[in-house]
Amino acid sequence: INISMFPPSNACIGRYILNMQITSCGHTYQRCLGDFYVLFNPWCADDPVYMDNQAHREEYVLNEHGILYEGVHKHITSRPWHFGQFEDGILDICLKILDMGASYHHGSDRDHCWRNDPVHVSMVVNHMISSHTSNSIMKIPENNDYLKGTKPFSWNGSIPILQQWYNGRCRPVRYGYCGSLASVMCTVMRCLGIPSRVVTSFCFPCSIENPLGVNEIFDCTGKILCGKDKLWRYHCWNESWMARRDLNQCCGDWQCLDPTPLETGRGSACSGPTWVRSIREGELDLDYDGHHMFSRVNSNYVGWLSQNNAKKTRFFCDTWPCGQHLITKSVGSVQFEDITGAYKYELGSVKNKEAYYRAYRRIHPGYCNASNCHIDRELSSLKNPYLSDSGINMRLKMANCPMYGEDVQLHWLLENLRNENKNLKFNLCAQIITYSGFPMDQFWKDSVDVTLGPREVKKIPLCISYSQYGPYLCDHNIIKVVALSDPECGEVLMVSRDIVINRPPVIVKLLSQPRLKVPCTAEISFCNPLQEDMKNCVMTLEGCGLFKEPMTIDLGTLASNQQARTVVEFTPYRLGSHRLLANFGCHKF
Repeated sequence: INISMFPPSNACIGRYILNMQITSCGHTYQRCLGDFYVLFNPWCADDPVYMDNQAHREEYVLNEHGILYEGVHKHITSRPWHFGQFEDGILDICLKILDMGASYHHGSDRDHCWRNDPVHVSMVVNHMISSHTSNSIMKIPENNDYLKGTKPFSWNGSIPILQQWYNGRCRPVRYGYCGSLASVMCTVMRCLGIPSRVVTSFCFPCSIENPLGVNEIFDCTGKILCGKDKLWRYHCWNESWMARRDLNQCCGDWQCLDPTPLETGRGSACSGPTWVRSIREGELDLDYDGHHMFSRVNSNYVGWLSQNNAKKTRFFCDTWPCGQHLITKSVGSVQFEDITGAYKYELGSVKNKEAYYRAYRRIHPGYCNASNCHIDRELSSLKNPYLSDSGINMRLKMANCPMYGEDVQLHWLLENLRNENKNLKFNLCAQIITYSGFPMDQFWKDSVDVTLGPREVKKIPLCISYSQYGPYLCDHNIIKVVALSDPECGEVLMVSRDIVINRPPVIVKLLSQPRLKVPCTAEISFCNPLQEDMKNCVMTLEGCGLFKEPMTIDLGTLASNQQARTVVEFTPYRLGSHRLLANFGCHKF
């Protein structure tokens, strides 16, 4: 007997058991024929996750290899990530996540009725990634302290994280960051059949008091002080494709899901799903958490000078608007795709202003009946004046692209826009900044007197040596350089630059052609570029389809300019496109 089943498009996803009952001569027999899984189907036109583009289905459902984008908006870095949604046992882990998180949205999961709705499924997964109190998949370290767990940036893929959570009785894995949280969620969603991708936004505000403004406070030396607000250098979240029947959508579109718990003023919480188009249009009443997502790509930056911890004044500066660069991996390519236009209209355009006014009135009910001019005046009163208003233009330009061990070279460009002399005194400083905007050690300070003749342009070279920044950098490879004019000289001018210190490359070379179930070798090499020893050196290798488990190699101590070479052997255990990922760590990073 051949049995065929045709699950309807509204069937609940999950594991099913197929039983057969036979009645013969007055006797009834029960037999279990086996089990099977039902998933969302982006190839089925009746399914709410239907995606009609085959190239997009291959990228957002079938591709196990991804790229995470990090750094700062003027220096974007990337690193590979292994989603591994088709690895053995991952589907069972993903269904376990739904079991553990079912009570979040529905209180009881006895009827499983919500599991045919990708909106509710995505909300449960989003909550389970890091917001669940005791059974979330991953924790974020408090105050950047991760001594009791794994370094957040040392993960290469989602599989070890999910396996550790499942095998550890569903206790949170320590530790992750926004990139690993979004990537793990992408793995779970793709495994369940929902097209998904990881998005990175640069200059991401996290504000407590004013949803549409983020404050950064400096002292007179240029050092950033720790305040309530944080300006994240970048932030990653997840987008998933589905038709929102709750919003009467008949076709699929991208929905924003942010699994990282962020402070909102009413406690920390994850966000979404939020229809991306509603963010662009400023339709904040339409969807879940729309006001949070709109604020995070449309906030205004406000810089303050704090004097004697009492008086705060706004200084002259040119700032990069928040959320002006959003990117994701391109379809079928290793390059990134700029998707800023999906979240907001072009800055300054009529549609951009209309969406902002619409959102502003919903976020601030007191302005519900205010005119556009009234809102513009309110916004102008909160912004920093431009440098050009003071008669001076300044910027910091990189003269090199520094790697660990190399000096940082900058050119400080100043231009006098007036027909009169300018005599200024500047305080210069450099400080370590985490990706989440948390200020750390200020390791370099200087002061410079600058004289500019009428309409004069001057270029001043700046150098920060490795010996100055090296002892403080650690895992946080972002340095903030600030030039701030002395408040006693009159108007306060500020220019700053975020600098990414590139990590030394790990080189992977295949020594033989990979074949299914045939041993293959690869050489992994790394050179210590520092003028000092690297201690506690560890190489972590991962390759879906190549290794069953991640491989850790202890390299001990590497002397200055010493090159470490390691030859590893593995046996590919399934067909397909595979990627061997190598991650190097030591006491420095």
